[in-house]
Amino acid sequence: MSFEWFVSLRYLRAKRKQTFISVISFISIFGVMLGVAALILVLAVMTGFTNGVRQQILGNVPHVLVQRFGEGIRDHQKLEAAARKLPQVVSVTPFVSREAMLLSHGNVAAVSVKGVEREHKVFKQDLLQIKDVNPIDGVFGANLKRPGIIIGLDTATTLGVAVGDSINVIPPLFNITPFGMIPKMKPFRIVGIFEKPSSLIDSFYAYINIETAQQFFESTGEVTGIEIEVQRFDQAPQVSGELSRQFPFPYIIRPWQSLYGSFLSALKLEKLGLFIVLAIIVLVAAFNIATTLIMVVMEKNRDIAILRAMGATASSIMKIFVFEGAIIGVLGTSLGTLFGVGLAHYADAIIKWLESEFGIRIFDQAVYGMEHFPSELVLSDVISVVVVALAISLAATIYPAWRASRMDPAEALRYE
Repeated sequence: MSFEWFVSLRYLRAKRKQTFISVISFISIFGVMLGVAALILVLAVMTGFTNGVRQQILGNVPHVLVQRFGEGIRDHQKLEAAARKLPQVVSVTPFVSREAMLLSHGNVAAVSVKGVEREHKVFKQDLLQIKDVNPIDGVFGANLKRPGIIIGLDTATTLGVAVGDSINVIPPLFNITPFGMIPKMKPFRIVGIFEKPSSLIDSFYAYINIETAQQFFESTGEVTGIEIEVQRFDQAPQVSGELSRQFPFPYIIRPWQSLYGSFLSALKLEKLGLFIVLAIIVLVAAFNIATTLIMVVMEKNRDIAILRAMGATASSIMKIFVFEGAIIGVLGTSLGTLFGVGLAHYADAIIKWLESEFGIRIFDQAVYGMEHFPSELVLSDVISVVVVALAISLAATIYPAWRASRMDPAEALRYE
């Protein structure tokens, strides 16, 4: 062990008459620890919340949406085949959609009726909860005299209907009769009612079979659009760009980022803002480190002068106080990292324990549409916090260490 390390460690263990300096050192360590822990916890919560919101968005909208300007897509088989050739693509599903009015018991609800296939992602159990589906009828009631329809819980509440009831679907189409133009109307039987937690989008959707939709909306052989799912959500722009080169305008091919990317960008900006604000906590702790070292330098004037007289160089004196500040910074950062990672990892369990212990509501799952308190640790975020904390702590040692190295031994010992 070099004498610089030895002396810096000795200075941290203050004598009885210098206990105040030692207490300030521990306060500095505690301050750095709290700042680092707060940064890690907040970044983990923001990451978890962003991913949760993104998952909710991607549960309602496709990764890549293909449409045709002003009309439906007739040659959709060609486009589907081209999309399936791309290695990033997981599934390609066409759909037919049209706004319509649902009428039942004198109640009316406006929805977007969407004709999809039975394998559509919206019917995955982890994305959608379908209540009271009649197993004989199947998903769309293929064996019924009346075609089946699945509506949202909010829509069913508005109409006052339940599974097995009939409703009339009225699209913006008209039949010409001897009595004039009469709105087209078709009865459907409700075979399922779905509920998607905290999802306003699904309140405006109703699902029917795609073949039934094509016949009902008078678009046989034509689809409204094509939904493409990719392996990873960040591959959507790449797939969209490749298909756009093969199918230019009037085809409109958009990744999900073009629809909701601005909202997620706002969340990322908020995360950056919180990082900067909470980094100030570490900066305040760094001022404590600088204060501690300045007080040590003032207290150790005589020791520094003796060391210089015995041959210690200015760089050695500077290293002593840099090492002392580095020890405080490393200890605070290490303890803060362990504490913050632990809090972030067990955040959901801690929240539930606090709620049950004190009978308070901290995280309302119904409001956020998430089963667990969102907290997701990202290694790059933890590394960034550690690097920033260490950099601030080391920067705080430079001025006190430099002042100590510039001390004149003769001036310090003149009145001793």
